Amino acid sequence: MSSIPLKLNLVEGSVSLSFSPQAAQELKAALDELIERLKAVAAKPTPSTGKVTPQRPVEYRYTGEVFLEIFCNPNIWPTPFAAKVLLTVRDINIRLTTEAELTRVIEDVNQYLEQVG
Repeated sequence: MSSIPLKLNLVEGSVSLSFSPQAAQELKAALDELIERLKAVAAKPTPSTGKVTPQRPVEYRYTGEVFLEIFCNPNIWPTPFAAKVLLTVRDINIRLTTEAELTRVIEDVNQYLEQVG
């Protein structure tokens, strides 16, 4: 496991947790999938039905020294830039649940991967 913690900046404040580079790659893949789903929702409706195809929510879970869960329903955000994720960090002593801006989480994960790379 990497000795560099993953720092996630929240709307107010931040949270740091022990995280592995492999888990960060998996989280990056989940965030990339979320961006694609958000783009699909933001795309113009199909001409035949006039509706956008609903997208499944994206949920990422990591269990290490602490539990991290990131959840987002792409159908409720008009663009990827407006999207927020529900972030939960917990261990046996504490549980933190809050919202974080998707773009900021992506930047934080990319920065972490650069540091451990």
